[in-house]
Amino acid sequence: MTQPVDSDARRAIAPVICYPVETLPQPDVSVMTFRRGRMQKSAEVTVPPRDARCFKVPAGGAFRITCIDGPQVGDLNLWSAGDLRERFYSGKTRALHGTHLSKGDRMWSSFPHLRPMATILEDSLDWYGIDPFGGSVHDVIGTRCDPYTHHMLSGGHYHHCCHSNLTRALADETGLPMAEAETHVHDVLNIFMCTGFTRDTGQYFMKASPVRPGDYLEFFAEMDLLGALSACPGGDCSAEHSSDAAACHPLLVEIFSPENPMDHWLQPASNGYDRSHGR
Repeated sequence: MTQPVDSDARRAIAPVICYPVETLPQPDVSVMTFRRGRMQKSAEVTVPPRDARCFKVPAGGAFRITCIDGPQVGDLNLWSAGDLRERFYSGKTRALHGTHLSKGDRMWSSFPHLRPMATILEDSLDWYGIDPFGGSVHDVIGTRCDPYTHHMLSGGHYHHCCHSNLTRALADETGLPMAEAETHVHDVLNIFMCTGFTRDTGQYFMKASPVRPGDYLEFFAEMDLLGALSACPGGDCSAEHSSDAAACHPLLVEIFSPENPMDHWLQPASNGYDRSHGR
């Protein structure tokens, strides 16, 4: 198709940030870090390869996800512990903070609440930055590997995609029927995963994660949380997922609680919009 005569001028128009964040409420990381220093480890969960496990974190507590064996990525879901309908909103988190998260970024919850669920306190991979391919770590652009897309593209019924892993874990934790639990599984924070978009076709890509044993991502819980973490069947996602081909390893989730149970944390209020929607 013939390009219009002003095609170069149209392409040269400068972009505008969709959501300027100058007025975005900022976490007081110094206070969170101080409180983290007064916490004690209260629990831990080991997530087996190609499987998922749930965990709970009290408001004002913290949790750390650590690579403990070999390079491994994980898919994280978060819910309000008191209401599964309030869950992590990866799309809005991406719009506010960017395609990849690191220290100081928040995980925001779904409408109508739209409030911070957790803030990243520490990231041992923050040195990675953006590589020459446009890749970076801890993305909120991938949806999670799932058996439906796998079946559509490759056929077969693979049951250890992250979507299925998270569904089983949530059903086991809550007692919900599998079909109901599946409706609460949502788009994830891809922990340790190295991803980006190709410059020529704009396709979502993955590459070998830079994560090594001992690397971790730590979060401050701003509300009572139920979490679920899947150790992705793609391992370090250097080749493929949704199969048993990749070498996979466990992940460790450690929970930290305030040393003094009376050390109360005020959970963020739900969004102040009146929900009238013009009526």
